[in-house]
Amino acid sequence: MTVLHRFAALHRYAWPLAVASLVANIGIVVTGGAVRLTGSGLGCPTWPRCTEESYVVHSELGAHGVIEFGNRMLTWVLVVIAVATFLALWRSGRERATRLAAVIALGIPAQALLGGVTVLTDLNPWIVSLHLMVSMAIIGVCVMLLDELRGPARPATDRLRGLAWLTLGTTWVVLYLGTVVTGSGPHSGDLESRRTGLDPQVMSHVHAAAVYALVAVTVGLVLLAHRQGATLVRTSASGLLALELAQGLLGFVQYFTDLPEILVGLHMLGAALISAAVTWTVLSTRARSDAADPQLKRSGSRATATNSSDR
Repeated sequence: MTVLHRFAALHRYAWPLAVASLVANIGIVVTGGAVRLTGSGLGCPTWPRCTEESYVVHSELGAHGVIEFGNRMLTWVLVVIAVATFLALWRSGRERATRLAAVIALGIPAQALLGGVTVLTDLNPWIVSLHLMVSMAIIGVCVMLLDELRGPARPATDRLRGLAWLTLGTTWVVLYLGTVVTGSGPHSGDLESRRTGLDPQVMSHVHAAAVYALVAVTVGLVLLAHRQGATLVRTSASGLLALELAQGLLGFVQYFTDLPEILVGLHMLGAALISAAVTWTVLSTRARSDAADPQLKRSGSRATATNSSDR
């Protein structure tokens, strides 16, 4: 069996690999948060080496060095999963899915480079903010890949889809403002790292106002989906709403308890889950062809057969 045929045989593993990629990218948001919350952001004081003399951590760097270096090593786990996912889809005939897998596989090294920049700029809060937002984007692409692997779909009504996109846009405003709040707060990742200089209390209120707007838009989406009988959209938007409410409650608790590390870490996990959920909500506005359009299903089957014969 040739190498190309071996890659083609990996196609059966595309779905579990795509799930693993999503889970791993959510996980590294949490571990990255742990690096910052434990003050280990400069545990390895330079990049790409851990120190000027070594690529690996040594005992003189203590626990902070171990935590930071461990997070760097997790990036390689993500790379392996992403490359395996791409190879599983390569030559499978699923061109869009293959492109999405390629975006993830290329995005993770790009994210690692950006992580290096955060270290070289002594954890500049604006760079750290961008670093987290790129992770949120990769999580969204992972969800897109899973949706693509389910098969072709067609758009729902323009009104429903438009409101879903508004929910997505509002979510990204909320996520970004959350990073700005963090950048003005006490958890800098290192005692010597500078903050944005913005008033954390003011930015917390701005962030909260955006959250209120997001909840209102999501409620509107749930109600519209219910009225139009779009069950999948209503279910996904309801799940998103539940996450938003839980995340909002967690945000208030951590604000009034002086930002304990464990709650901030859970809040970061919530942000990653919301990034995945809002992407899924937008994608759910597309009706699945295998359930709603038999003609399109037959066309998809013929296309798959054609791709198979071409190979």
